[in-house]
Amino acid sequence: MTIQPVVPSWRLTRTLAVSGGLLVASAVWFSIGMVVRTPPTVGWLALPVAVPVAAPASWRAAAHGRTMWRYASAGIVLIGLGSASNAYDYFSGNQQGQHISAWTSAIYICGLAVFMWGLLRIPGVYRSRIEWFRFGLDNATMIVTVLTFAWHLAYPRWHGWLGDSVAGAVTVMIVVGSGFICVFAFIKVAFTGTGPIDRRALHLLALAGAVGAGGGALAPLLATRPYLNTAHVLLPSTCFCLCVAADRQSRASRAGLPQPRAGGRRLSLMPYAAVLATGGLLLFSAFTHAADLAAVAIGSVTVTVLVAARQLVALRDNLLLVEDLDHRATHDVLTGLPNRTVLAAEIDAALAAGPSGVSAALIDLDDFKEINDDLGHAVGDALLIAVAGRIAGHVPADAVVARLGGDEYALLLRSGDHAAILAAIAAQLRLPVHAAGHELVVEASFGLAPARPGDTADELLRRADVAMYEAKGQGKGRQVGYTAELDQRTAEQSRLAADLRTSLGTDQLHLLYQPIVSMPGGELYGVEALARWNHPDRGPVSPGVFIPAAERTGLIVPLGAWILEEACRQGAAWLYELGDASPRTVTVNVSARQLREAGFAHEVDAVLRRTGLPAHVLTVEITETAVFDGGAALAELKAIAALGVNIALDDFGTGHSSLSLLRTCPADILKVDKSFVDDITEGGQHAVVTAALIQICDGLRLRAVAEGVETAEQAAELHRLGYRYAQGYHYARPLPAERIPAYRPPLTVAV
Repeated sequence: MTIQPVVPSWRLTRTLAVSGGLLVASAVWFSIGMVVRTPPTVGWLALPVAVPVAAPASWRAAAHGRTMWRYASAGIVLIGLGSASNAYDYFSGNQQGQHISAWTSAIYICGLAVFMWGLLRIPGVYRSRIEWFRFGLDNATMIVTVLTFAWHLAYPRWHGWLGDSVAGAVTVMIVVGSGFICVFAFIKVAFTGTGPIDRRALHLLALAGAVGAGGGALAPLLATRPYLNTAHVLLPSTCFCLCVAADRQSRASRAGLPQPRAGGRRLSLMPYAAVLATGGLLLFSAFTHAADLAAVAIGSVTVTVLVAARQLVALRDNLLLVEDLDHRATHDVLTGLPNRTVLAAEIDAALAAGPSGVSAALIDLDDFKEINDDLGHAVGDALLIAVAGRIAGHVPADAVVARLGGDEYALLLRSGDHAAILAAIAAQLRLPVHAAGHELVVEASFGLAPARPGDTADELLRRADVAMYEAKGQGKGRQVGYTAELDQRTAEQSRLAADLRTSLGTDQLHLLYQPIVSMPGGELYGVEALARWNHPDRGPVSPGVFIPAAERTGLIVPLGAWILEEACRQGAAWLYELGDASPRTVTVNVSARQLREAGFAHEVDAVLRRTGLPAHVLTVEITETAVFDGGAALAELKAIAALGVNIALDDFGTGHSSLSLLRTCPADILKVDKSFVDDITEGGQHAVVTAALIQICDGLRLRAVAEGVETAEQAAELHRLGYRYAQGYHYARPLPAERIPAYRPPLTVAV
């Protein structure tokens, strides 16, 4: 919650006291002059003092706000010079009463222009073109209203006051111009955002300008009192308002500048008040048979037309708003594609016409989260828009493309070879995509479900979702069609995952440890922790069954955390009990899903601290596919390596098989897959690959561990090729923790 600064309470300063005293004295003297004739000199005495008091106060406020205050200071100085010229006109006999010279008029106009320009420099809230057009209509409405009333009040007195002189015409221009500027400034202040300027200070500043400019329209009312001048009371009033506004700004700034107020849609009552006011004036003029009835009628009709135009603009704006809301309710804001609501309605309509030839497909981008994490959401959004365009550009005309949210899209297909359509989309997505200055290559998983009699949109999309998740489980960039077996497998995995979630933290789960030995003797070098699950009803559940279920449901994260903690705890216990005879390394398998979790390296560090296991004893084993694409997973792996933990690449050569990974991944150990070891004694390609891998490891100073060694002949051949570490059933099956200290090498070893 944002706490707005509290403006210090008002207190009477010397500036406010002097300015207020001048205003009171001027108002009292002006009121007396309205009743009896007073000496004209007294009325002019306050003016030389009022301006020098107000101008410095406004200038000082500029240090707390914007240069707008300096415009106001300069404007009041010019207006003060205009009043001095006005006094000279009066006392020199060049003009009488309210009449002013062209030179004086020019100074007044310049002062008002500078003063109001300061108001207009206030930064306003951003508005659309239609909002600015409506703003202009409101402005014109108020201007016509003000001028109509000014004409009605002054008209009966203008001829006797001005006569036919040129100076009189100039005065009329000043009155009209002042009213225009005054009203425009008021409307600007009403529509502006406050920025670093205090809002109440703005109101006071606008009032200062309104008093000085609008008061000039009252000059004809003093035609019978030539010894008085509106400047006698208007200039002190303007200066006092300016001093109060500057004081308010200074106090608000010392408390901390307020934040800009967000713009919103507001109901403007000004146009309707203007219609009522001019209409009332028209009725009054008609009943009193006023001489200016025609002018008032013209003004009233003009105001009514302007308000009617504003209403038409508002109605059009509301229609556009309703259309936009309707579109937003049925379409994705980012891509402009239809959303799930529209897609479901289209699917139901297609199924009602007959399910034959109708299919639903789900498309999910692979590894999109890494793009968002590594490059930012702006790049991710640009990619989603580009992908939407590519999908929409490669489907039949009668297809419907929708975005369901995140990185998931859906298709309704009614014609063509649906599998071929998805293959074409996949090929297009593999082409480089330019997104916010980045060139990206996208892979996607596709699930396709043909419609069946009796289907609903929800059921068809559910089956497509099942097929899509199966595609993701098989790897990146796959396409899978729905079959009934997938539902059975999904249901079984869901039940299995529910049981697995229940088993966490119980004795159903336990770890076995498979020895990693040094060759040729087969002595214990380290162990690899392997999870095992004894279900109370199912009995032993193979890791090949429950690990994929854990991966699919996300349970691999808490399961992996438990395995890491338990293995480190056991490793620390061996180190304490066996000393130098304990395993030199404890290997824990870590999934790609765990590596993508933010802060996983901190979790590893915390486990090491809790259990007391030295970092160099722990080995984190990953598959090459987990970090092949780099990104957040590779960053976490580097952070783990920085702790001193060993990194092992498992099943190397069976995935992407990119040797460049060995340069970017902080690996210490390379584990050669069992498939290359099985036929090593028979020569051929497997023997060549196995020999090449040991040479690569030697060149890069990596420890090579041969997996799946099951015979003495395989062990001997591996040793001959240069391998010094191995694991497999030839040496030992996975053992309970208590049997690791009793491990002994097999009788037949490599020689």
